[in-house]
Amino acid sequence: MSQLFTPYALGPLQVANRIAIAPMCQYSADNGNATDWHMIHLGHLALSGAGLLMTEATAVSPEGRISAEDLGLWSDANQTALAKVVQAIRRHSPIPLVVQLGHAGRKASSRAPWQGGACVHLAEGGWQTVAPSAIAHAPGETVPIALDEMGLLQIKGAFVAAAQRVHALGIEGIELHAAHGYLLHQFLSPLSNQRMDAYGGSLENRMRFPLEVVAAVRATVPATVAVGVRISATDWVEGGWDIEQSVRFAQELKQLGADFIHVSSGGISPQQQIPVGPGYQVAFAERIKRDSGLPTISVGLITEAQQAQDIIANGQSDMVALARAILFDPRWPWHAAAQLGAQVQAPPQYWRSQPREFKNLFGDTTLGQR
Repeated sequence: MSQLFTPYALGPLQVANRIAIAPMCQYSADNGNATDWHMIHLGHLALSGAGLLMTEATAVSPEGRISAEDLGLWSDANQTALAKVVQAIRRHSPIPLVVQLGHAGRKASSRAPWQGGACVHLAEGGWQTVAPSAIAHAPGETVPIALDEMGLLQIKGAFVAAAQRVHALGIEGIELHAAHGYLLHQFLSPLSNQRMDAYGGSLENRMRFPLEVVAAVRATVPATVAVGVRISATDWVEGGWDIEQSVRFAQELKQLGADFIHVSSGGISPQQQIPVGPGYQVAFAERIKRDSGLPTISVGLITEAQQAQDIIANGQSDMVALARAILFDPRWPWHAAAQLGAQVQAPPQYWRSQPREFKNLFGDTTLGQR
C-alpha cells in the first residue's frame, strides 16, 4: 500500500490521505469578501482528490491584509461570502477544510504579485502598518508603528473573533500563520523584533505573543476543531530565527494543545539566502517532528509522486503540502495515485475519465449508459 494514500489524523481532523493543498494567496477578494474567483479556485481544488484543502491567508482585520484584495474574516459580510464557497464545496466534495488566519504586520499594504508586489505607501492609497518594532521590512518601505499593549490586545481579539467565525462556518480546522515574515513571525525573529519589554529580547519573550494568540484561539474553539501553526523554520539570515528556536517553539505549541505544525521557511528579510531545490525544507519538518512529537506537514518544491511517497514512508513528515505544483496540475493526487498503485476519491461526474489501465483508481465505481 502507498503510504502517501493512507488515512491520518491531525488531532480531531481526519484526512483520507497525506496530501494537503497549501494556502495560496489569490489577491482576488472584494473588501475581504470571497468572490466568484474563490468559488472556482477552491471549488476545483476540492475535486482534486487531496486529503485536505487550506484556504489562502485570511486576514483577521483590514489592516492585517497583505494586499487590499486579500481574503478576510473580520466581518459578517466576509463570513457570509465565504459561507457560499464552503456550502458549494460541501455539496460536491468530502474534503475537509482549514482556514489559515493571519495578520501581515509590516508586510501589509502590498500590491498583488502581478502588479509587482511592492509596498503601497500612504501617499499611494496604502495604509499604516503595525509590527513588534518600528523597523521597515526593507529600505524605503513604510515604517510600521510598534504595537503597544492595547494594540496587542486588539490583534489577539481579532484572531479570536475570526476563529469563532471559522467554527461558525463548520470548517474543520484553523492554521495560524506565523511564517513568511508576517506579524506572528515578526515577533519570533530577532531581526524584526527589537522590543525591550516582555515581548522582545530573549527567545521566551519573542515567543510570548504568538503563543498567547495560539492559546487564545485554542481556548475559543471546541476540541473538535483542529488548531495548527505554520512557521518559517529559519529566516535564512545570520542572526535570525533558526531551526533550534523553531524546535523550542514547536515544543511550546504542543504543550498548548496545537494539533499540527506546517513547516516552511524564509520571508522575514530581503537579505535571505535560500538554497532552493527539491524538498529543500523537508529536513526542517523532519527535525521538528522528531523533537516535538507534533504531527508535521512539510512543504516546498515537493512536485513528484515518488518524492512525496518517500517523505511519508521515511517518516520525515506526516503529510506533504502542495502549492504551485497543484495549481499547475489540479489533478496531481489522481496522477500520483495512478503512479503508486493507490486509490483516490473522485466525484461520480468524473468517473468515466478513469483510464482503462487503472481500473480501481477511483475505487468501487458503477457506470452504465443506454
